[in-house]
Amino acid sequence: MTRKSVDELLATTRFETDEHNAHIVIDPQACRTCPSDRACVTSCPAQRYVWDEAADQMRFDHVGCLECGNCRLVCERLRLGAEGYSWNYPATGAGVSYRQG
Repeated sequence: MTRKSVDELLATTRFETDEHNAHIVIDPQACRTCPSDRACVTSCPAQRYVWDEAADQMRFDHVGCLECGNCRLVCERLRLGAEGYSWNYPATGAGVSYRQG
């Protein structure tokens, strides 16, 4: 069995993305002072969170999110709904539809 990359696996998954209403909102500037050492970067299986060293801020894109909730578990600000942070499931009809198991 050949091991597939994250991009290859995500290509088999169907997404109905709401481009205008992100279901996860973060404050990229506030992430500079992350109390959990940016655990979202390593816990996101879809690799939606990327720490940009040059800009000294978090890069995040909700498109392609697997809605697993890992980021909400490891990010205190998301979990508590701190100012500038929110995590909700996408609106009805939007989000991820799994095709492989």
